[in-house]
Amino acid sequence: MQPVKIDCMPPRTDPVVLAEAMAALRGPAVAVGKLKAEQSGKPGLYAFYASASTWKDLGLGKPPDDRPLYVGKAENTLASRDVEVHFGMRERGVQSPTGSSTLRRSLAALLTHRRGYRGIPRNPAKPGNFSNFGLSAEHDDDLSAWMRGRLRLALWPHDLAAALDGIETDVLGELQPPLNLDKVMTPWRGQVKGARKVLADQARDWDG
Repeated sequence: MQPVKIDCMPPRTDPVVLAEAMAALRGPAVAVGKLKAEQSGKPGLYAFYASASTWKDLGLGKPPDDRPLYVGKAENTLASRDVEVHFGMRERGVQSPTGSSTLRRSLAALLTHRRGYRGIPRNPAKPGNFSNFGLSAEHDDDLSAWMRGRLRLALWPHDLAAALDGIETDVLGELQPPLNLDKVMTPWRGQVKGARKVLADQARDWDG
């Protein structure tokens, strides 16, 4: 799939700050277990990367360049968002961690044909909000292990959390990650949304 040029507003971020963010988020990316505490303990932006074979396993085709799969922001700390939530590392309660992570939902939807995932309500005790579907505990654990084995992270710590939303918008406009569904339009958007709808419909039809 070839990249598509998307017309967008001129960047709102200071060019120096944007250049710093882009340089950090373009790598090097490391495994989650090798993140440095001095970086992940601050707010900032993060980018998830994967190999060309993982892009293929997700059904995304050949990567058009070295862009990340997904970019996000953490206004509290990078560790609390990119590590604990996305990787499902918090103690599981009544709610599936996939229900709290749009990245996990996109990955689960694209991997279901390979790994047999099925959508369920993120809180089976109170079914609802089915677009934020969850997975069973077994499938959540499998997805978390797959992510730890396949994905790498690049971080950009930034102390001014209030500025992150605008910086994230400009970074997304530059990088066009395939799994981001907000603030950016990419050639993969329809595919990802369609795959997610299948699991959302399964969650809606779930009977326990």
